[in-house]
Amino acid sequence: LQKSLSETFGADKYSRARKEVLTYMFSRPMQILSRPCTGVLDDETLFHHYALNVPFYTHFTSPIRRYADIVVHRLLCASLGVRSPITMEKEAIQKQADHCNDRKMASKRVQELSSDLFFSVFVRVR
Repeated sequence: LQKSLSETFGADKYSRARKEVLTYMFSRPMQILSRPCTGVLDDETLFHHYALNVPFYTHFTSPIRRYADIVVHRLLCASLGVRSPITMEKEAIQKQADHCNDRKMASKRVQELSSDLFFSVFVRVR
């Protein structure tokens, strides 16, 4: 795919812009992230990370920015015995995960629409 794209970019003054737009458009379908609550999932294959090829995977970043990451940190700490167990029911945690997933997807959709609008204006002007 990268070789085909490189041949498509060309060498004129808009080649860099074409490269960025096409690379972004081709990678968009690969960026979907969902946060399931493992306590409500019966199928352990759903914990698998395809790209990393590991059977059990969780994703989180610094807990100073996003609520979902704070929840994951708390759950990991509880599972490792570093902090007291979480008192929330699995269904309540899943409800929060669903809400975080919905907000993340809405944000991603707005970002994509904004990029599509910019790209349309760019094509029209050029």
